[in-house]
Amino acid sequence: MKVAVIGGTGAFGRAIATRLVDAGVDVVIGSRDLERAREAARPLGAEGATNEEAARAADLVLLAVKAEAAVDTARDLREAIGSTPVLSVAAELRFGPGGVEPTAEATSVAQRIQAELDAPVVAGLHSLAAANLADEPPDEDVLVCGDDERAKHLGLELASRVAAGRAVDAGPLASARALEGMTAVIVNVNKRYKAHAGLRITGLG
Repeated sequence: MKVAVIGGTGAFGRAIATRLVDAGVDVVIGSRDLERAREAARPLGAEGATNEEAARAADLVLLAVKAEAAVDTARDLREAIGSTPVLSVAAELRFGPGGVEPTAEATSVAQRIQAELDAPVVAGLHSLAAANLADEPPDEDVLVCGDDERAKHLGLELASRVAAGRAVDAGPLASARALEGMTAVIVNVNKRYKAHAGLRITGLG
């Protein structure tokens, strides 16, 4: 599997790319700036390319840009992505004096991305933090949801490569709204307890 990490020059994209390369996955880091992509990719042993080139070369496109840019980026890359499955990791958050909250949007970022593309979109990895991915696969479970079974299989395969816990099927793409909201919960927990918390799903065989 070849994975294009769009937004791979950012903290989260680079952390995911590091874990994937260490797991033996073929990774191409995408950026609007080709030189930035190559600079980010070089120390990882990955390939650097423009976003369009990265998307065209991949078996799975991981959209790791900031939440506010995710839908626009997907729209801009629609032709380059074509029918290649997309994994959305974005979560819209609202920061206030009482803590971090999900935004009031009725639909998830992942569902809005799906509306812009011909490709199937899955959502996941929202409980993972860049800091937890820095040195080794974090000892936590990872949730992935989606409507297309092949795309979800690829998303779960990727999730299993970046974390030491289980890759868990969390149902249809409609569940992405809850998964994205979970990011706010984890950020608040980490802030309150000065921790690097993740998730564990209990009771699975």
